[in-house]
Amino acid sequence: MSTIPTCPQCSLENTYPDGDNYVCADCGYEWPQQAAVADGETETTVRDANGNALADGDAVVLIKDLKVKGSSITLKQGTKVKSIRLVSGGDHEVDCRMDAGNFMLKACFLKKV
Repeated sequence: MSTIPTCPQCSLENTYPDGDNYVCADCGYEWPQQAAVADGETETTVRDANGNALADGDAVVLIKDLKVKGSSITLKQGTKVKSIRLVSGGDHEVDCRMDAGNFMLKACFLKKV
């Protein structure tokens, strides 16, 4: 398993070291390898597509259509999700309940409302 952290901006794992910085190949975000933890934040802060920190109970909106694996359901762009729950471990950071059922979503497809 790689010791390179996921991108703090888009939460994707396609990152690499470049000199004294880490670089995300997906969104182009760069951050220092020896990043100091900001006041009140931990390394596992979950951020939405715009870089806003998410917390349990926040309301979010989907920023693109998402097809649900193993189903014919498509979650439409602009769908508002109330009262999200952040989960640790796995590759999906957000657990939510919608009219179509319970889903686990990646934060990079969400925008805080």
